[in-house]
Amino acid sequence: MGRRYDTISFLSDLGLTDEHVGVAKAIVRDLAPHAVVVDLTHAIPPYDVRAGSLALARAIGYVPSGVVMAVVAAGERRAVAIEVAGGEGVVIGPDNGLLASAVSMAGGAGRAVVLDNADFQLASPGVPVPSRDVFAAVAAHLCNGVDLAELGTPVDADAILPGVVPLPREADGGGVHAEVLWIDHAGNCQLNIGLDDVAPWGSAEGVRLQVSAGDITRVAQRVPGAGGLGPGSVGLVVDGYGLLTLALDRRSAADELALAAADQVTLRPLADGDNGPAVSVPVAMRPSA
Repeated sequence: MGRRYDTISFLSDLGLTDEHVGVAKAIVRDLAPHAVVVDLTHAIPPYDVRAGSLALARAIGYVPSGVVMAVVAAGERRAVAIEVAGGEGVVIGPDNGLLASAVSMAGGAGRAVVLDNADFQLASPGVPVPSRDVFAAVAAHLCNGVDLAELGTPVDADAILPGVVPLPREADGGGVHAEVLWIDHAGNCQLNIGLDDVAPWGSAEGVRLQVSAGDITRVAQRVPGAGGLGPGSVGLVVDGYGLLTLALDRRSAADELALAAADQVTLRPLADGDNGPAVSVPVAMRPSA
């Protein structure tokens, strides 16, 4: 008998348009009625393992002990369950790179199994639906105290597909090439750098840096928050995850800088007295009537 859990934290790319999320939660309710399902998000773009992995890594430090059920691009790879070192929980999902970063941040992997024991899954009338037939059922059985070893074939945790974490790179002529990890609902652009990466140029509030994204070059100022920035001014904020984020006051930095997730952004120091590039706006002229 394994440890019983009472919480399942659920993240997926299933959306809420159809019944998949509701059916998965109904299965948990039927098999493990004591368990509570916490919906982290179901708005991961379909098949976007990178976005799902980053979201799971951001959330993992705040979820309760229990089962983490992550379902993104779930039909493409084998299903696995990974026990977090110390036995505080189990992370289940497809072996496609989705889980590794979160497991590492939660303390590392202990035991791991491939979920291939049909006794703890639902029979499907056709092609199996992973969220319904595999992961929801397995999550419920884990909450009921079924030991990990009963759920499938043991596998070395090192054989689980690792996640890919983009690292910043030095830019020619000084500066750093960063990557947009995540764009939140407000359009704030989280970068894969922290204060240490810009410390050589000054990381105190008020320091100004040149930001280049594609054909757009602007000046960003280190501020404690976007509130109070002038119209169109770009702020560089340490966000709630300790990373530097490009933000505007009540406007979308992603729209202003024409950025999408995984885009490259280059930050460079401004020389003393350099005010950076002027902001230019195209103006269409037409003859008067």
